[in-house]
Amino acid sequence: MCLAIPARIIAVNDRMGTIDMEGARREVSLLLLEDANVGDYVIVHAGFAIHKIDEREAMESLKVLREMASLVDPKSEDGLFS
Repeated sequence: MCLAIPARIIAVNDRMGTIDMEGARREVSLLLLEDANVGDYVIVHAGFAIHKIDEREAMESLKVLREMASLVDPKSEDGLFS
């Protein structure tokens, strides 16, 4: 199963971006978004930023993901993406 994860863009270099997912940093392609900028929240799937979302929506999604992870492994709440 794959999940699309919300993350914040912290750097942009050409059509690649560095994202932060609660401390875990990854490189993703920004080719699918026309106007991705540092500070934007995006949905990431399979190495691509596929959709921009607002911060409120990102925080709510992360909250739900944390809750789901804690049901599987109670220790995972603090390090969901690391």
